[in-house]
Amino acid sequence: MEHQLQLKKPLAFFDLETTGIQVNKDRIVEISIAKANIDGTVDIKTRRVNPGIPIPLEASLVHGIYDADVAEEPNFKQVAKSLAGFLDGCDLAGFNSNRFDVPMLVEEFFRAEVDFDMKNRKLVDAQRIFHMMEPRNLTAAYRFYCDKELVGAHGAEADVLATLEVLNAQVKRYAETALKDAEGKEYFPIQNDVNKLHELSASNSIDFANRMVYNKDKVAVFNFGKHIGRPVLEVLKSDPSYYDWMMKGDFPMDTKRKLTEIKLQGFQR
Repeated sequence: MEHQLQLKKPLAFFDLETTGIQVNKDRIVEISIAKANIDGTVDIKTRRVNPGIPIPLEASLVHGIYDADVAEEPNFKQVAKSLAGFLDGCDLAGFNSNRFDVPMLVEEFFRAEVDFDMKNRKLVDAQRIFHMMEPRNLTAAYRFYCDKELVGAHGAEADVLATLEVLNAQVKRYAETALKDAEGKEYFPIQNDVNKLHELSASNSIDFANRMVYNKDKVAVFNFGKHIGRPVLEVLKSDPSYYDWMMKGDFPMDTKRKLTEIKLQGFQR
């Protein structure tokens, strides 16, 4: 493979598969690097890593790597020096890399006690360029689905009528479009049925500020701060002052109301 990028130093495109998305807690299970060299050539390096912690099923279903697949692989500390050597003198690039891959990689190097200097590296995130040049806003959606320019954008009436047209066009366009689930079975996510569209649009958030969410077991957990990932009821019982702190804090009324509902329901059982 070759590239046409004009480079003054190698640009290493990399992607991580991990046990999760919490940089401070989760670990890398696979790293792939495509190093674009100044002469137009590309060197590719991919290797799996034993994270030293179990890979959650929901993560394995996304990237297809299970505990058994990495049981005999080295841990990150064992490969850190050679990896740092491969990336020596390189700028870094990826897709959503500035928000996730770069922080995760740097954290793993810190844990491995390998010096990985970031001061002189340029960071290029293709996702930011994508979102800048192909915005995913109502104006762009109206142009894409309805082939029209949105006149009067950000005026309430123009926006709401455009949204109606967009949803109508989406239902029509994707009625026969199938996707595959985690088991490879085909399904049709977009149906002309508000209940189905609601299920598709719904998130696992409990409150609108996303401070509390349901985990894979449908248990309410905190989604921020020192108790992130811990069940809300468990925290409220072990640290009662946390409830008072949130109720007095600068949180939306909706968050406080949902927190109180969870507390009352849980403590009445």
